[in-house]
Amino acid sequence: MASLFSFRKKSKPEAPSASAPAPTAAPATTTIRFGLGQLLVEGGEPGRNLERAAQMIAEAARQGCDLVLLPETLDFAWTHPSALQEAQPIPGAFSDLLCQEALRHNIMVCAGLTERLHGRNYNAAILISAQGEILTKYHKINLLTVEQPFYAVGQTLNVVDTPLGKIGVNVCADNYLDGLSIGHTLARMGAEFILAPASWTVDFSITEENDPYREKWVKPFSILARLYNVAVLSTTSVGYIVGGPYEGKKSIGCSLAVDASGVRAQGAFNEFAGQLVVADIPRPVRAEQGTAIGEMLRRKGYRFDELPV
Repeated sequence: MASLFSFRKKSKPEAPSASAPAPTAAPATTTIRFGLGQLLVEGGEPGRNLERAAQMIAEAARQGCDLVLLPETLDFAWTHPSALQEAQPIPGAFSDLLCQEALRHNIMVCAGLTERLHGRNYNAAILISAQGEILTKYHKINLLTVEQPFYAVGQTLNVVDTPLGKIGVNVCADNYLDGLSIGHTLARMGAEFILAPASWTVDFSITEENDPYREKWVKPFSILARLYNVAVLSTTSVGYIVGGPYEGKKSIGCSLAVDASGVRAQGAFNEFAGQLVVADIPRPVRAEQGTAIGEMLRRKGYRFDELPV
């Protein structure tokens, strides 16, 4: 498929000869290997963060992953004040680096970055092909109140056809129960996989024995997965937060891959748990489109006509 953006290459590749055969679409893959790249993200340190991202991309390729999913705002970290002055455009220096790594290792990459666009910052996510092309870019919609001084609200949703299937992208709190209409819409648009870079945080005193995320994340992911037969995957950062309104809290991993059968993979719940979590997920079969989706939801008992209590 045509890309939305390309990273800047130093030399232009030669055009194919007139006699060269047209490229053919890759065959459908029945099982997709995803890498959830739980990454240490340091506030205000884009150089170090991107170096770790490049290493994680390489590791995912070594483990045979088709796609690696990286955390939210992995350049400056979520709500770090330095991004207000230093955020880059997309395409730009940071997205170019990720595109080059995707091409170098022949792997798809989905990652969260901070984008500077028209004088405003956005909490962005990009999906990159194995050929190093940006296939889609998304701006987070369900912004927490505390992050609204740092990012503008996104205004678009997209689902793209890829050799791995139809992929929709959102970010972190877009998957809160109160923002789940975003996931519903991606599923209505035909997404088979919903990918969500994230930066899940807790107070410094929370430990693994006190995991608060089962209801907060497994539940909404499972709602979408079971209603629509989609797979929902989210990768989170790890490390203590330095700078910004959440200074002193910590990101604790716990990355998730959920489909209609349940939790397929889960990262360690620990602020030091930088790791690659590998999840082999069957490509969902989604036969219904348009109003047939509504009919399917009715058969499952979903109610469209009730106001909340």
